[in-house]
Amino acid sequence: MASSSPSSNERQLFPPVSDVRPALAQYGTGLKTGVTGLAFWSAIVLPFLYFPLLAYGLRSSSIVGAFVGLLALNVVAAVIGHRYHD
Repeated sequence: MASSSPSSNERQLFPPVSDVRPALAQYGTGLKTGVTGLAFWSAIVLPFLYFPLLAYGLRSSSIVGAFVGLLALNVVAAVIGHRYHD
């Protein structure tokens, strides 16, 4: 019959939650900084992709859709990345 207390191997594989939270907080901060930085630089670079679309002209619905999607992506990147290096 199995006992209800974990074995010593299980204790090593699964540390208590109080030991894990500081590590998760550290990774969360780094992840937030990385995502914010990526969004910031994307908001700077994405407008350069407008030029080929505008130079070709907004002749078809697929090009207009690409332009609107790119514009929406740029707005989202600017909103997420606006606090970078704050």
